[in-house]
Amino acid sequence: MIEIDLDVLLAMKKMTSLELAEKIGITQANLSILKTGKAKAIRFSTLEAICKVLECQPGDIIKYKE
Repeated sequence: MIEIDLDVLLAMKKMTSLELAEKIGITQANLSILKTGKAKAIRFSTLEAICKVLECQPGDIIKYKE
């Protein structure tokens, strides 16, 4: 199973989900879907924007768990 782990990064950057959503240009509802693991896919442009804003790598966000 693939998991999206944004909460720790957001806490480290002292940023709210709303702030991140505004900076990357998606709705807070869509970001919530992504954070809760209900999303079936993520666009590379969205992943790139998240990485740029949070100054991280995709592997810091996307985790594989059995």
